[in-house]
Amino acid sequence: MKIEKIDHISIAVRNLEKARKAYEDILGLELDCTYVSEEERIRVARYRVGDVWLELMEPTAEGDVSRFLDKRGEGLFVISYKVSNVDSAMAGLREKGYKLIDDKPRHLLGNRYAFINHPKELCGILTEVLDDVSK
Repeated sequence: MKIEKIDHISIAVRNLEKARKAYEDILGLELDCTYVSEEERIRVARYRVGDVWLELMEPTAEGDVSRFLDKRGEGLFVISYKVSNVDSAMAGLREKGYKLIDDKPRHLLGNRYAFINHPKELCGILTEVLDDVSK
């Protein structure tokens, strides 16, 4: 697997509006879009920072983000890396003996992605790989 670049960094927050105000007022970030993922039970605000997206994620129901907040509080939740092909990346990791979180890629915002590790394996950070759809 060859990592091409960081696609996005996601931060878990308890209150999306409060977090947006802080990131927009203090850092001067301009909101690109908001969306809700019913599958992942989150509401998201996205900002473009150079070539990387920054996402603020608020849970809409019990799920991974709400459990993270209950256990660890607000903070860095996931880093997403672009790869040329998610399926190949997953297959390569399986061949090396790694147990992946996802059995097959997920789909969101026109992208294919997969969570590849338990956070304990990579310094407490959930990691995902994402197809580089810009090619």
